[in-house]
Amino acid sequence: MIDILALMSGKCTTLKIAGRDYGCKAVAYAHSEAGRVSFAVALEDSTDDAHVVSFSGENGKRFDDNSYELPIDRMLLNSKDRPKIHGLPVPSEEVSTGVCRQFGNFAARRVSSVNCTATDSRGRSYELQFVSDGSPVGVRRVRQSSKSIDDPFK
Repeated sequence: MIDILALMSGKCTTLKIAGRDYGCKAVAYAHSEAGRVSFAVALEDSTDDAHVVSFSGENGKRFDDNSYELPIDRMLLNSKDRPKIHGLPVPSEEVSTGVCRQFGNFAARRVSSVNCTATDSRGRSYELQFVSDGSPVGVRRVRQSSKSIDDPFK
């Protein structure tokens, strides 16, 4: 289950999925209780309003230069054609290798950019270059016991 969700405002200067260029509608950072992290991207796709890709991995590291690096071990691919559970599409998982680098700090609600590259086991490549518009990041902690979303920094 997701325990922290951060929504970032800005634009994707590059978004390439398996050789195709896309725009993005939204970029989010999601952290699960088990420690898995994803940078999820909602694609601008006129033929599929459920088209989402996620760069996913574990054991990310923070650095003194106010950056965070996440090794990618799988891509999560979602679309309107995927099977659904409780009305939501379930993504396909592609074993992958790559890295995401986020510059900025969620606790300070400031992220300047996110850059991700990955290649899946079939040789398909994925690339994200996201640049913030300078707006504060919307960070939420999901409390499983109450099923509510609260601000973790209050």
